Amino acid sequence: MNRKPKVRRSFGILLVLFMCLAVTSAPLRHYAAFPNELRLFQGQAKDLHFAMPVHAQGTLDPSVAAVNGSTRSTFPVNLNEPVSIQPKRSGETELRLKLFGKIPFKTVKLQVVPDLKVVPGGQTIGVKVKSAGIMVVGHHLVQTGPNTRQSPGEDAKLKLGDLIVAINGKPLNDVSKVASLADEAGKSGVPLQLDVRRGKMTFKTKLSPAFDQEDQAWRLGLYIRDSAAGVGTLTFYAPDQGVYGALGHVITDMDTQTPISVGSGQILQSNVLSISKSQSGEPGEKRATFIKEGKTLGNVERNTPFGIFGRMNRLPEHALHQDPVPVAFSEEVEEGPAEILTVVNGQKVERFNIQIVHVSKQTSPATKGMVIRITDPKLLERTGGIVQGMSGSPILQNGKLVGAVTHVFVNDPTSGYGCFIEWMLQDAGIMLKPEEATSKAV
Repeated sequence: MNRKPKVRRSFGILLVLFMCLAVTSAPLRHYAAFPNELRLFQGQAKDLHFAMPVHAQGTLDPSVAAVNGSTRSTFPVNLNEPVSIQPKRSGETELRLKLFGKIPFKTVKLQVVPDLKVVPGGQTIGVKVKSAGIMVVGHHLVQTGPNTRQSPGEDAKLKLGDLIVAINGKPLNDVSKVASLADEAGKSGVPLQLDVRRGKMTFKTKLSPAFDQEDQAWRLGLYIRDSAAGVGTLTFYAPDQGVYGALGHVITDMDTQTPISVGSGQILQSNVLSISKSQSGEPGEKRATFIKEGKTLGNVERNTPFGIFGRMNRLPEHALHQDPVPVAFSEEVEEGPAEILTVVNGQKVERFNIQIVHVSKQTSPATKGMVIRITDPKLLERTGGIVQGMSGSPILQNGKLVGAVTHVFVNDPTSGYGCFIEWMLQDAGIMLKPEEATSKAV
């Protein structure tokens, strides 16, 4: 009567042991870890490692990619050896593997996009941007009487971060012209008609200037700004397309912390004078100046969560790399050693060692793609870790540009975040998105 429970217990133990052996066996681990989809750059071969002592039959569209140099749509594959895939043209196909030519084993969706190489930056740049309107950065109470104060801007329901894009139907992005418009409206008694952008929403409102008894002038009751300036780091220059990417994060207004909607701008040569070292709880910064005699390097057309982008006609001076290098998809980035390029003195771009300690799996654009840690003793001695102005410093791994430095951890300045270069290239308009690659397949 007691034999059945013992048999079941023994069977259960054997089953657990078998499952443990299966999970820890190298072939099954290789099989489980291999993705169902694979993206490739045209002309850049990739090796797959199944490490399974079996032979299979493979099929795919030979006009899109080839396997182990085969020009046929059907070919034999030894899964115990590396399977080399050579992308030929943009498009999609499926690599289907069957055991003994009959039993479905693995199907991998292959997506081939045009090859892309860019020149890594690292140069410190000066950034000047003019907004696409007048930014509201604060409210001001106007002295309208002995004991009365009011803010016409607040009465008009304007909030910090709003962008006044037009006044009386005319586009405006110059604060120097606002005073005369306020004076004219105040004297005539006709309210100003404002077109306002708040995030993705636009609306109209009326604002009646108030006469300031102290300054004897008509006021809007607003603190406003039309431009911003600072320093950062160039991430890449794409010579074939004549565009660049920098900073790795959005430029925000220093008072409202809202993203600046760029109307125009330029990037300039900059010279690092000194470094304020980072400490726990207190990030440092690069102290840099714009080089007056230096030429404008490029314009600023877009300000996105992944940095600033625009046109650039030539490779800036002091580049550590003169020739373009391959770029990596986000899924190619690995935890382990890497390097960054940045300037800590003058205009000389230098190479420093880092460690990528965490990689996030992202299938759509997100800013915090990886966590990095500075390991180079020389950089730690000179900066204490990551400092302000280092954002945009290119990250390279295995000979490819993989991302850019974006933020420092305030309580541990030796570490910070990086974004994947893939998302920066998309915002620069030079890397195909998946749906675009699909539409080009023939």
